[in-house]
Amino acid sequence: MPRTMTEPLFSALALTLFPEMFPGPLGHSLAGKALENGIWSLETMNIRDFATDKHKTVDATPYGGGTGMVLRPDVVDAALTAAKAKLPNAQLVHFTPRGKPITMPLVAELAKKPLILLCGRFEGIDERIFEEHQPLDLSLGEFVLSGGEIPALALLDACLRLVDGVIHGDDALGEESFGLHADYAGLLEYPHYTRPPVWKGKPVPDVLLSGHHEQIRAWRLAQAEQVTKTRRPDLWERYARLRVKD
Repeated sequence: MPRTMTEPLFSALALTLFPEMFPGPLGHSLAGKALENGIWSLETMNIRDFATDKHKTVDATPYGGGTGMVLRPDVVDAALTAAKAKLPNAQLVHFTPRGKPITMPLVAELAKKPLILLCGRFEGIDERIFEEHQPLDLSLGEFVLSGGEIPALALLDACLRLVDGVIHGDDALGEESFGLHADYAGLLEYPHYTRPPVWKGKPVPDVLLSGHHEQIRAWRLAQAEQVTKTRRPDLWERYARLRVKD
């Protein structure tokens, strides 16, 4: 079915206790303009709205003892059920240090589908929610944040950069760090230079002023390889293994 003028190319729904945190930085710059123009859509649902007692209680102390509070499964389940009714074909994503790392190939896949973003708080969410709803658990890295809102915004930002119409001149996306262009897949990005041609005695590399596009392309690839080898030897080893297989 062809896309209508009112149908966004990418849709997301955030389940959170702090809906005012969205769209946050994504309401500005290119992502913000694309949101205003209907290229993508974002809705929030407050988990607290699904609490059933007069105090709107969403958490309780953990069984077995320990510090902190845990989000109740009945409340979160009701919120998820409502969210899935709004976006029935969406991928459910939950953010946790236990999740798999967010990578560019994964982002490229997630950017093709609507997303429901479950943002936990406190000590976490009752484990039975994960058994019931089977979310995709994702992590920004080996550190702990206060909630899932910041990872959700980070994932949305990464996805939106791949959505048609959000970034103009998006051919350059393939040459970024972890770019999707075959030559740059798995590499960190090469260094950039702009005016003036000499700054504090430091000149721009001659090759970038040469106008020879093939030499510039070769220089940039060599620089990306060197930066990756120096700064992220783990990425370099993986890149080198893939090149040997090819």
